[in-house]
Amino acid sequence: MRELDNLASHLEVLLKDVRGEAQKSNIDLLKIPSWLWGWQSPWKGRQNAGELLNEGENEVYHIAVRIREKFPDLFDEEYHSDTFVIKATQVPRASASAVAFGIGLFNGRGSLGAGKDRAFAVTSESRANDILLRFFDCCANYKEYLKNQAPAVEKLKEPILDEIMSALVSRYQLSFTRQDTASLWFLCKLEASLLDITGQACSLFTPSEILLLEWTDDLELFILRGYGNSINYLMGVPLLEDVFHSMEQAIMFKEENLIPGTYEKARLRFAHAETLIPFSCLLGLFLEGSEFEQIQREKPLELPPKPPQQRNWKSSMMAPFAGNIMMVLYSCPDKNSSKYFVQVLHNEVPLSMPGCDNKDFCPFDVFKERIVNVLLKPDYDSLCSAKLEVQEPKPSTSMLTQLYRSLFWQDGETQENKVEL
Repeated sequence: MRELDNLASHLEVLLKDVRGEAQKSNIDLLKIPSWLWGWQSPWKGRQNAGELLNEGENEVYHIAVRIREKFPDLFDEEYHSDTFVIKATQVPRASASAVAFGIGLFNGRGSLGAGKDRAFAVTSESRANDILLRFFDCCANYKEYLKNQAPAVEKLKEPILDEIMSALVSRYQLSFTRQDTASLWFLCKLEASLLDITGQACSLFTPSEILLLEWTDDLELFILRGYGNSINYLMGVPLLEDVFHSMEQAIMFKEENLIPGTYEKARLRFAHAETLIPFSCLLGLFLEGSEFEQIQREKPLELPPKPPQQRNWKSSMMAPFAGNIMMVLYSCPDKNSSKYFVQVLHNEVPLSMPGCDNKDFCPFDVFKERIVNVLLKPDYDSLCSAKLEVQEPKPSTSMLTQLYRSLFWQDGETQENKVEL
């Protein structure tokens, strides 16, 4: 949280200067929000940021409770580490999320304490080799792309930050800098999400300024994590392949009529926004119109349009705290055309897949042919090691003028489910 400590230091200087100037000119100190005087970061001096907070624990816990309620037959089965596989990255926040989720999922199913909790296993791969959940850390070409493009993204955001900076200076008579503006926006997001405070940093901005700042966040995410370059999401193909193979395995077990408890029924993964967003892109979520065909041809898309134009790509919706994706596989023997169907739930809400004609339930064969087989062509090692041609995101027309978890079975009345998060 060094950025906020630096902000506090600079605010102190600005306020001292304006107090001195007020004695010699007509500056109205009442225009300055009272909370700015003497403000210090709530996280002052904290060295270890990024741990899972109590609010996060509760949120993940209740997600697990809701999933168990939605699919009761699946989780009524006795726990075994081969039946309910739980994996997390080696980042403490991710493994803590896995534990909070497991406590909610298996609550009352054991003999530990008053809540009758039970022990369960959470496994991890080495950060250096985790190409399923931390593929962004293992992909040399992506890290090079990130290094090269990050400064350009900052440049892209500068006109908006400068515009809002000028408005803040005029509004509050403080000589804010571009960095102050960015830090105050960062503070706004932290106060709103972690402290439930919207009357301080967030109140400095007008609603239209907040929309523009959100858009700059979306631009950054789009270019560096999303559809702005195909390497952003193609490096997540090993995870898609793992999900797909687990579906094939589940179908095989179903066809062989294996006894429940003798095979894997849920594969639960706990990682990061940097994992979730590329995986969402592989599925073609949050696209506009015919853009799915473009990403399958590895073509860069136009940048998200500037407000007040509407857009599907919104980072606050795509990767909120405790964001999640579930892949749901249904067995529907009464259907004439297909026996198995795939459904995507993003943050527990069903979404249609463009690759499946925007249907909520995609026939498994169609999912395999139009999404998986097309995307499995790149080899991860080749993608991440070979010399790649750099793609440039396409500016939208308006910008040209401005600045340059789960697989589930369902059989008739009863359900046999396999879950993958």
